Amino acid sequence: MNAVMFITFQMLGFGIDGGGILMNPAIQSDKVIQVWDVLEPLPLVVTRPVPILVGIFLFGIAHAYFYRSFRLAWRAGVAWRGLALASLVFVMTFLFWEFFTPFNLFGEPLPLIALELAFWTLIALADGFAIAAVMERGLSRPS
Repeated sequence: MNAVMFITFQMLGFGIDGGGILMNPAIQSDKVIQVWDVLEPLPLVVTRPVPILVGIFLFGIAHAYFYRSFRLAWRAGVAWRGLALASLVFVMTFLFWEFFTPFNLFGEPLPLIALELAFWTLIALADGFAIAAVMERGLSRPS
């Protein structure tokens, strides 16, 4: 999850120099730019990213425990089970987040929300397939 988040949001969205599409004042909500760049305290992911990276790693571990609990209810196979977990994570976390925070609180433009949802889709798929691949090798219970 961390690697795909770095590639999508940091490299593509924010840009290495901070001038990416998600921070372009011509199309981005001023509120979002203020939160990321101006209003103190700045987000931890900007000022002290290590606790956030550790937190995302811990979320991945929690997702693996959820996977272990639900896997037998899902169609057998890494691809199907990875897609099932990715869908669950995407809808219950990322879709809700984009709806409630960027759309509701920050007034972010819909095209940027769509781009962020595309990034979150890739992140959820990486999470789901990585966990399914590892867990299906490590669990011996029948499908």
